[in-house]
Amino acid sequence: MEGFATRLRELMGEMSVSAFARKVGLGEALIRKYLKGAEPGFAKANQIAMAANCSLEWLATGCGYLYRQAEVVDRQALQGARVLSCEQDATMILPDEDTLVRLLAYYQFLRSHKRADGFLDLAMARQFGKHLDEA
Repeated sequence: MEGFATRLRELMGEMSVSAFARKVGLGEALIRKYLKGAEPGFAKANQIAMAANCSLEWLATGCGYLYRQAEVVDRQALQGARVLSCEQDATMILPDEDTLVRLLAYYQFLRSHKRADGFLDLAMARQFGKHLDEA
């Protein structure tokens, strides 16, 4: 079973320790401590999970989904949106549902991770995309 440090490294991806520390609002020394095997308390783990859009359950235990369920597309709502869109324009041709789900999941992920300067981290989104089929 992998530990917290391994999951934290996976969550960080290619991000530097200092950049990740800034992103989650913790000190770089504290993140390095966690990467060496120390385990955070609930409040710090939750802070990391919320700032990184990560499931606290996955971060703490390795169970469940890496990303929070907000990234999972509600297929029932999507079907309703398809119906409404086609009512507005009967000539509209929409992609298949799986393509729409992937598009919406990437959109939600990128939107929620967009930096204040407008930067969209496509590399991090690709990491997220590897987990889309789990949802």
